[in-house]
Amino acid sequence: MRALIERLMRPEIRALNAYHVPEATGLIKLDAMENPYLWPESLTSEWLDALRVVALNRYPDPSGRVLQETLRETMAIPDDMGLLLGNGSDELIQMLALAVAKPGRTILSVDPGFVMYRMIGLFAGMDYVGVPLAADDFSIDLPATLEAIERTQPSLIYLAYPNNPTGNRFDADDMVRIIEAAPGLVIVDEAYSPFTDSSFLGLLGDWPNLLVMRTVSKMGLAGLRLGYLAGPTDWLTEIDKVRLPYNINVLTQTSAIFALQHKSVLDAQTHAIRVERARLFESLTRIATLHAYPSDANFILVRVPEGQANPLFTGLRERRILIKNLHGAHPLLHDCLRLTVGLPEENAALIAALQALLA
Repeated sequence: MRALIERLMRPEIRALNAYHVPEATGLIKLDAMENPYLWPESLTSEWLDALRVVALNRYPDPSGRVLQETLRETMAIPDDMGLLLGNGSDELIQMLALAVAKPGRTILSVDPGFVMYRMIGLFAGMDYVGVPLAADDFSIDLPATLEAIERTQPSLIYLAYPNNPTGNRFDADDMVRIIEAAPGLVIVDEAYSPFTDSSFLGLLGDWPNLLVMRTVSKMGLAGLRLGYLAGPTDWLTEIDKVRLPYNINVLTQTSAIFALQHKSVLDAQTHAIRVERARLFESLTRIATLHAYPSDANFILVRVPEGQANPLFTGLRERRILIKNLHGAHPLLHDCLRLTVGLPEENAALIAALQALLA
């Protein structure tokens, strides 16, 4: 069997490790940038009533027309722009790669960044170029990025706004320079838009090669796996050709429409997360041995004393707190941990555990 696997499977796929999601049962879960708040019981009951009339024996609307209309209204998507739905942002990233992939074609992004840009590009047979961010503040190294664009002529450029895993929001003028220099598409990934007041969504149409990608995961609907891509209709018509039929199931469509009709509840929750982010950041800065980086997302990147990332990760887990250990993921993330903003009591438990471990 092993010989057959080695003969059939692409060597670059065999060299990969599958994306790992750690077991979190019974833990304070601060590793995955999820909204920790539940819905009020009354709203949950209304949602379940909506699900009772769903026809599970029928295929869903293939384009999710009502869901698209609801997204356009609640997210202020420009009327003259196209809209495409994906099973999370990951499927949209996959669609984009499949639509443009040819031997020798390149995806470019900044590093450290969202790992799926590179992984999905590799799945599609594309090359990946990652331009390192500035070491001191994780800002875009504009000269290096423009040089890499000129040298590699990427078909796709991804810019996360704010960036994951660093949490910072890039300078908008730098991003405009990249959009104008790009020979292909530039996708601004606004997965963390609920936690910042800046967006490129209203600028769609100003450049013919700009697309904006978002997800409803971070605003409190991670379990639905719903992402959306907005941009000029001509582009989205072509990308839609590689979308699998019925990719957004009927339960997701019904649930997302219901949730977006009650967006004020989700907005109140994301506002509470913003407030807690400020409190958590202030608490982290009081721990002298930690360096917390400012964040426009729902997590905070922290650099810990040299050699302490692994022991702190293990020590927190022993105290039933799960975070993301980024040490070893990229040279710029040496000794770094990523902390999702949780409930007030969860954040307090995290700070108390860090203080005890670093005492």
